[in-house]
Amino acid sequence: MAANTWEYGWQWRAACRGEDTGLFFPPSHFELKDEKLTRERRAKAICAVCPVRPECLEYAVRTKESHGIWGGLNELERRVMIRERERHLKPVG
Repeated sequence: MAANTWEYGWQWRAACRGEDTGLFFPPSHFELKDEKLTRERRAKAICAVCPVRPECLEYAVRTKESHGIWGGLNELERRVMIRERERHLKPVG
């Protein structure tokens, strides 16, 4: 049902739709650093041409998504982005 609401409508236009979700989320087993970087690079290449990348990223930030590539950013990159936003919103002095 949620996929039919306005909030999730962007997902129908996502470039990752129909792609292997294994590219966007870490495997359940140990992943070597080089494997992770390769997987994330492939996922981010799909995100780079996605027409709904901003909506995807904002969704992940709003829902505090803690896993995977969303809107072209991994978990750590999203946390850094959120901290930067919060730092700029805090009043000075």
